[in-house]
Amino acid sequence: MEKVSLKRTPLYDLISVKAKMVDFAGFEMPIMFSSIKEEHQAVRNNVGMFDVSHMGEIRIEGPGALENVQRLVTNDVTKLQIGQAQYNLFCLPNGGVVDDLLVYRLDEDAFWLVVNASNIEKDVAHVQQYVTGDVTVTDESDAYGQIAIQGPMAEQVLSRLTDLPLADIKFFRFMTGDVAGVSTIVSRSGYTGEDGFELYARAEDVAAIWSALEVEGVTPCGLGSRDTLRFEACLPLYGHELDETVTPFEANLNFAVKLDTDFIGKDALVKQKEDIPRRLIGLRLLGRGIARQGATVEVDGEAIGVVTTGTMPPTVNESIAWARVDRRFAEATHFIIEVRGKKIEAERVPTPFYKRK
Repeated sequence: MEKVSLKRTPLYDLISVKAKMVDFAGFEMPIMFSSIKEEHQAVRNNVGMFDVSHMGEIRIEGPGALENVQRLVTNDVTKLQIGQAQYNLFCLPNGGVVDDLLVYRLDEDAFWLVVNASNIEKDVAHVQQYVTGDVTVTDESDAYGQIAIQGPMAEQVLSRLTDLPLADIKFFRFMTGDVAGVSTIVSRSGYTGEDGFELYARAEDVAAIWSALEVEGVTPCGLGSRDTLRFEACLPLYGHELDETVTPFEANLNFAVKLDTDFIGKDALVKQKEDIPRRLIGLRLLGRGIARQGATVEVDGEAIGVVTTGTMPPTVNESIAWARVDRRFAEATHFIIEVRGKKIEAERVPTPFYKRK
């Protein structure tokens, strides 16, 4: 069988010599540099950085940009001012989630959609299928690199590399300026449950920022700790909590759906809102074992759902799981999870599993 060649990010040459590399969404990406636990704790207690250049960027611009983006996504982008970002979802007409994404308003008639690496081609096709009128769609995914710097010390460390007033960049806001001498879009959001920034720079320039952050002592982190961090904070991952068979309501993402706007999938979601069939709940295992994605969840011998993500993350330090269950059992307190043929008791616990002070 012919070996499939993996894509590489602009930071590959810098990081591949220091990290354990794996195939992720068709990219050769670092799973860890030292250990998942060490990198996880660096982000929770200090500051870490991630190569997330595999993410996709789709530019939509022209006089019809606002109207088109509004129809494509579930949230209300008319409320976005230039310099603001917003969490969003693409849906199919039946309400299933095509992808979750961030929408950046770059200008009056220009938007940037930052999408998941595994869905870039599908998302571009989805956008092109539905856009109409005076608007251009450009896939800029290969033109940009992205570094996420996350942790309670992120602002302090990043301030050494830029003159931008970072304290003025509030949550889901962004500015453009030089970072380590490189023209950069600096946004403040994150996928770890901590404070932090996303640094978008041209692909040929982004390595200079990574190197400067290394000099500042920022811990390089891989996808392993990124997953444990986002899971503790109950931030969904496409392919786990979200896919085309799952609606936003079934993923507890009601906040990102504005039914007073018109978007693809709205009619299906209006109907479902009255009777949401499945819900995501948090579980803690009471016996030894890790409940991985796909593990069956039972109540009184009846299969009522599946685990979407499960592990024993370093901060919580307990075996926990996110599970999508039949809504009739969403308020139940005790469950059984089948782990490698063994039935383990579990109890429902509040989510998110971790919330920063």
